[in-house]
Amino acid sequence: MAKVARQVVRASSVAENLNSRLRCYFFLRRELGPDYLSLLQFFLNHRRLERSEHAERVGQSPAELLTGQKHPHWLELLGYQRFQRA
Repeated sequence: MAKVARQVVRASSVAENLNSRLRCYFFLRRELGPDYLSLLQFFLNHRRLERSEHAERVGQSPAELLTGQKHPHWLELLGYQRFQRA
C-alpha cells in the first residue's frame, strides 16, 4: 500500500486545467445540472477541432479520432438542421 501511495501524483494542476477550460462555458449559468453537463460533454466530444499541434487531427472531433469513423455535424446528431447560407 505504501508503494502505491508513493507512485500517486498529487497535483492540482490537472483539475485546474480542466476547470479553466470549462469556465468559459459556465459564465451564463448559476447552477449546472446533469442535463447541461451531459450536453456540454456531447458538444466537446463531437465538435471538430479547428487547430491542433498535430495536423492530422484538424477537422476531426475527439469522437472521430477515437472511433476512426466520420460522423455528421454535432447539431445534426442532436436532430437539428444546420442553417446554410444560399
